[in-house]
Amino acid sequence: MKQSLTPEKAFQKIKAFCAYQERGHREVARKLYSYGLYKKDVEILLSQLIEEGFLNEERFAIAFAGGRFRIKHWGRVKIKYELQQKGVSNFCIILALKAIDEEEYIPTLQQLATKKWESLKGEHYIARQGKTTAYLLQKGFEHTFVSKAIAAIMSKP
Repeated sequence: MKQSLTPEKAFQKIKAFCAYQERGHREVARKLYSYGLYKKDVEILLSQLIEEGFLNEERFAIAFAGGRFRIKHWGRVKIKYELQQKGVSNFCIILALKAIDEEEYIPTLQQLATKKWESLKGEHYIARQGKTTAYLLQKGFEHTFVSKAIAAIMSKP
């Protein structure tokens, strides 16, 4: 049976939910609906959460992008796609992608490329190149950067 909370009780629960980690608006709205609230109540509670600083889409997007890049080593393409899936505005997505340090981005890509390349030592040269490229694109790195990273690896003696 679906639980049904009063807006007041739901607000106390959702504040704790938001305080635990940064959340996106859509995720919080879904959680509020799961408490059995109606649209009007959900909209009121969302605006209260924003006013009180428990919910901030910009902060969420930057934290999400930074975490996915540093921990999972995702590229900007994949991060952008995931943020779009979470209903984050384009403005916040652009801010989040800008927050990824360019000084870390290329070396991380180069490190992933080298590691993948080394793991395919027994493979034929062309297969090795194709698999490394596919891996880096799947991680969400831009094709131009992937091409440069692989060219750098292949130019090493």
